[in-house]
Amino acid sequence: MNTQKIIPNLWFVAEGGRVKQVIEYYERIFGDNLSIKSVTPLGETPSGNSEISELTIFGQEYTFLCTTKEHHKLNDAFSLTILCKDQAEIDYYWDYFTAEGEPSQCGWCIDKYGLRWQIVPENMNKLMQRSGATEVMMKQTKIVISEY
Repeated sequence: MNTQKIIPNLWFVAEGGRVKQVIEYYERIFGDNLSIKSVTPLGETPSGNSEISELTIFGQEYTFLCTTKEHHKLNDAFSLTILCKDQAEIDYYWDYFTAEGEPSQCGWCIDKYGLRWQIVPENMNKLMQRSGATEVMMKQTKIVISEY
């Protein structure tokens, strides 16, 4: 039984519609903080072979749908934020997601599957209260805490 009332459902495209390859990508970065609850083959759909998985990342429940053919692209209208304790943790996530993805601006990046991430320090709101903080942030791709 799900403990959350609202569960994000993310739709990915991968070779053969195999959700396990998507999960393995996120397992490499989140390690033991990712737990698979189920993987269910759906077979052929209008978007090709499809599979669905229920999983948790840091205790947050997600549903991953994976298809062979793209139906709708992920875009900037939805992102996940990772609150990091220090620069080393920012670098850890940023470097992983941008290695096969791409950097964006102001702590945003896009991973290899097109999912948008905001990699920011836990105290970002406090940092943004400092004089000139907006100008600093607008010049950054990856957030560098020491520049605030």
